[in-house]
Amino acid sequence: MEGDDCGFHYGDGTNEAQDNDFPTVERSRLQEMLSLLGLEAYQVQKLSLQDSLQISFDSMKNWAPQVPKDLPWHFLRKLQALNAEARNTTMVLDMPPDVWPVEKESQMEEEMIYWDPAEDIAADDIYSFSELPMPDTPVNPLDLLCALLLSSDTFLQQEVLLKMSLCQFALPLVLPDSENHYHTFLLWALRGVVRTWWFQPPRGLGSFREDSVVLSRMPTFAFVRMDVSSNSKSQLLNAILSPGRRQWDCFWHRDLNLGTNSREIADGLVEISWFFPSGKEDLDVFPEPMAFLNLRGDIGSHWLQFKLLAEVSSAVFILTDNISKKEYKLLYSMKESTTKYYFILSPYRGKRNTNLRFLNKLIPVLKIDHSHVLVKVSSTDSESFVRRIRVIMGGVARSPCRRVSVEDMAHAARKLGLRVDEDCEECQKAKDRMERIIRKIKDVDTYRRDELRLQGDPARKVAQVEREFCQLQWASEPPEKHRAELRRLVLELRMQQNGQEPTSGVQEFITGISSPSLSERQYFLRWMEWGLARVGQPRLRQPPETLLTLRPKLGGASDLSEPLWPEPLGVEHFMREMGQFFEAESCLVEAGRLPAGQRRFAHFPGLAMDLLLTGLPLELVDGSTLSIPVRWVTGLLKELHVRLDRRSRLVVLSTLGVPGTGKSTLLNTMFGLQFATGRSYSPRGAFMQLLPVTEGFSQDLGCDQILVIDSGGLISGALASAGDRFELEASLATLLMGLSNVTVVSLAETKDIPPAILHAFLRLEKTGHMPNYQFVYQNLHDVSVPSPKPRDRRQLLDPPSDLNRAAAQMEKQGGGFRTLAGLAERQHVWHIPALWHGAPPMAAVSLGYSEAIFELKRCLLENIRNGLSNQNKNIQQLIELVRRL
Repeated sequence: MEGDDCGFHYGDGTNEAQDNDFPTVERSRLQEMLSLLGLEAYQVQKLSLQDSLQISFDSMKNWAPQVPKDLPWHFLRKLQALNAEARNTTMVLDMPPDVWPVEKESQMEEEMIYWDPAEDIAADDIYSFSELPMPDTPVNPLDLLCALLLSSDTFLQQEVLLKMSLCQFALPLVLPDSENHYHTFLLWALRGVVRTWWFQPPRGLGSFREDSVVLSRMPTFAFVRMDVSSNSKSQLLNAILSPGRRQWDCFWHRDLNLGTNSREIADGLVEISWFFPSGKEDLDVFPEPMAFLNLRGDIGSHWLQFKLLAEVSSAVFILTDNISKKEYKLLYSMKESTTKYYFILSPYRGKRNTNLRFLNKLIPVLKIDHSHVLVKVSSTDSESFVRRIRVIMGGVARSPCRRVSVEDMAHAARKLGLRVDEDCEECQKAKDRMERIIRKIKDVDTYRRDELRLQGDPARKVAQVEREFCQLQWASEPPEKHRAELRRLVLELRMQQNGQEPTSGVQEFITGISSPSLSERQYFLRWMEWGLARVGQPRLRQPPETLLTLRPKLGGASDLSEPLWPEPLGVEHFMREMGQFFEAESCLVEAGRLPAGQRRFAHFPGLAMDLLLTGLPLELVDGSTLSIPVRWVTGLLKELHVRLDRRSRLVVLSTLGVPGTGKSTLLNTMFGLQFATGRSYSPRGAFMQLLPVTEGFSQDLGCDQILVIDSGGLISGALASAGDRFELEASLATLLMGLSNVTVVSLAETKDIPPAILHAFLRLEKTGHMPNYQFVYQNLHDVSVPSPKPRDRRQLLDPPSDLNRAAAQMEKQGGGFRTLAGLAERQHVWHIPALWHGAPPMAAVSLGYSEAIFELKRCLLENIRNGLSNQNKNIQQLIELVRRL
C-alpha cells in the first residue's frame, strides 16, 4: 500500500487514461478504483436516488457479483433490502455453458483425479490451470463504500447512510478524497438518521425519546492507531458495543471476509457509531447514549482527521505497538488539548523500555497518569479488558466532560478547513426558506387554523356533501331537488374556498418547490420534513393507548369530523392546501362560474408531479377527510401522463392493513421507497410513489411504471358498531383494491383480517375486478423467529366467525360466504420473521426478514410478468377508474 505506484493496474490503461476527464495521464489510486468499479462515468453527473430505484431484470434475481463493476449495484440492492450481508464484496465466478462446455469440465475432472504427483509433468501443463477464468481482484468493502459515496449525489448518500444505520453498520463521518486533496464532513448525509432510545432523568420516570443523531449531544470516544498495532480497533469497538456474548460487527474488521485486503482509497475515513440504551439493565452496557469514532489508517498520515477527533472527543484511545521519536513529536504538538488520552499498548519484544521512556515524557504533556496506559497482549483476557474499557468510559461520562452533537463536530471541521457537505449554496438557501416557515409555528393547532385555512372544517364539509352527492348517483330514483340542493351547497363552499388567498407560509412553500434548481427543491423538501418533525407534533388529548380505537357517539355512529388520532404537521398538509385551491378553482370552472382564462392554480399539479418524479410520496386519499380529492388526483395523473409520454403503461400495487402492521416498512425495504414510518404518529392518508421500470425490462414485465400505494392509517380495524366510519373505511379499501393489480394485505400474527377489508372483497366481486392478493403475516415482536415459510398455507378465514361477521356488516350484499370461501382458496400467504434481530435500539434488521421480503418482491414481480395481476393499465384508464370507483 505504500507509495504512489500501488494502485490497480489492468492492461496498459493508455486509452482509458486518454478518454476520461481527468487531466493527468498517470492514473491515481482513486481513478483506478473508480474505473475498476465502473463508476468513472458518475464523477460529473452523480448517481441519484432515482437511479437506484429502477426495476430491472436484476430486481428479480438474488444474484451474486461476478466482476468488480457489479459490486456497487449489488451493494445498493442489498442495502435497500436491509440485508446484513450487504458489505460482503466477494465475487462469484459463474461461467455460462458456452464458456466451459460440459465435455471439457468432465475432462478436467478426470485429469485432476488421476494426476499422479510422481509423474514428470511439464510446468506449462500444471500452470495451465491458471488459464481458467478466475474472479477479479477482490475489493475491500471500505474502498467500495468510499468510491460509491464519491460517485453519488447528496440525496443518494443520505439514503445509503440511513439504510446502513438500520443495519447497525458504522457510518462514514469524514469521507477522504486524496485525489483532490480535500475531505468531506458528511453532515447532510447523516441528517436523515433518527434513533429512539430510553431516557432516564435523574429524578422521575423514564421514557423513550426519538431524535436525529445529528442534534443529540452525548459523550464521544475516538479510537485511533499510531504507527502499527497488533490489536484491532474495530474489533475492540465491536466488543464494547455488543451486550453479553452476542457480538455484532458494526465496524468492518480484519477477521471478516476480505477484511485483510489492503485499502486503496479508504485510509483517512472516519466512521461513527452510537450506543443507545433500551431501558433493560441486562442489555444496556451504558446508561446513556454515547458516540464512537474510528479513524482508518495511521494518525501520522491523517493528522487533520486526528486533530478533528481530538477536538470533539471526550476521550481518545490510541492503539500502538511502538512509540518512537516521530510519534512522540506528533503527540507533543497536542499539549494544549483538553481531551483525555488513553494508550492501549501491545509492545514489540525489546521495545518496552523505549515505550516507557517516551510515555514518561508524555505524561505531563498530555496531563495523564499511569492509569491511562493499558497493555493488551495475546494472553490478556478479552472480556475483562473490554469491561475495563467500559468502566473507564463510564467514569469519563459521569465526570464533567465534553458532550457534542454531529452538528458541533461539523463546526469544528469547518475551523480545521474540512469541507462540510451541507455548506453548498442551494442547501443553505433551502434551509433559510424552511426556517422562515417554521419560525411562525408556535402552536400546531393554531397554525393549521390560521395558515392552512382551506383544510379543517371547510374541507370536511365539502367532502361530506360531495360524498352524499356521489351516493345519490347510485340511487335507483335520485330525488332531483335534493341533488340540486347538494350541487348548490358544493358550489357555495367551493366559492368560499376560492375567495381565500394562499397565506404567507403556503406562498413560501410554493416558492420553495417552484425553484428552477432541482437540487434546491429536493433540499427544501428534506429541510421541511425535518423542521416540521421537530415543531409539528400535535398535543395528545387522550391517553396514547386509546388513540387507535374509535370513540362512538350515541347510537353507535362516530363523528367523521374528528380524527382517530392526532396527526403530526407535515409536508402533506401544505400539499393538501394546494390541492384544495386547485379543487375549488376547478369546480367553479366546470360549473361555468369562473372563466378558464382566469385560473391561478392550474400549474399546481405540475409542481406536485415534479416532486413525485423525484421520489416524494404524494397523497392519494386525504387523511383529514378520508376522501379522494378527485379533481386534484385527476390533475396529477393527467400531468403524469404528459411527463411519461409513451412510457405510461402502469401496474398498481397497494398495501392494506391497520396501522402498526409494518406495511410502510415492508414497501420501503422491498423497493427502497420513502413512505413514513416510525414510533411517531404517521400520516393517515394513502400515499403513492412511482417506480420506473428500465426500458430493457419493461417489455418483459409488461409495464413501464409501477405505482405503489401505501394505505397508511386509513383502515383502523373498526367494528360494525362504528357506523359511518366503518362504511367509509370499507369504501376506501374497495377503492384502493379496485385501482390495484396487486394488493398486499399486511396483518399482525394471530390477528384477523380487518372487517373493512373483508367488506371490500365482497364489493369487488360485483365489479369482476379481483386483484392478485398476497396476505403477509408479520411477527411484530423484537425477537427473532425461525426461518420464513413463504408459501405456508394457513386458514386465513374462519367461517363461523369471520364470514358471519362480514355478512352481518354488509347486509346489502348477498353470497358473502361463497365469495370469501373462494378467496380463501386463491390466497397466497406469507409469514415474515421479526424485523429486528435482538432488542432495539441496538438491534439490527434480521437476515430472515430481509430474505423473506426479497422473496415476496420476486413473487410479486413474477406474478406481474406472468399476467396474474389482471390487465395492466395506462394512465387514462387509471383516471377513469378513479372516477368510477
